[in-house]
Amino acid sequence: MTPLTPPLSKQEFTRFTRFLTVGAVGTVLDFNALTALKLAGIPTLIANSISFTAGLLNNFTWNRLWTFGDSLKADWRRQLAQYAFISLIGLALNNLIVLSLEGVFGTWLGTTQWAYLPSKVIATGVVVFWNYFANRMWTFRAND
Repeated sequence: MTPLTPPLSKQEFTRFTRFLTVGAVGTVLDFNALTALKLAGIPTLIANSISFTAGLLNNFTWNRLWTFGDSLKADWRRQLAQYAFISLIGLALNNLIVLSLEGVFGTWLGTTQWAYLPSKVIATGVVVFWNYFANRMWTFRAND
């Protein structure tokens, strides 16, 4: 029986692993910024947008240089614009999930003070797949 999709090549597996590593650093940056902004009294939507953008800039830089280093010949401004466009869709998905689940977790936890954190974990888990595949197929496509 033939599989429906071919297995990931070793090179693609390495790229995805690097993407996850870069994403982990960006996520730590994102979560720390979000927590700091929330503690400063910034509303969730604004705080999440700012923290997500900080992670985006970090991740673009390292993904371009390390994860998808074979695409360095492409114009970085075009890649940044494409990356930002894909990330804006990711941000919309992220905000939608965080805002939708914050109330649910607030009810479940009995307080809304920290309810954004489990919501953010779920949102991040969903958006990482969108970001990888969209950027791999468009922003950092092979033979660019």
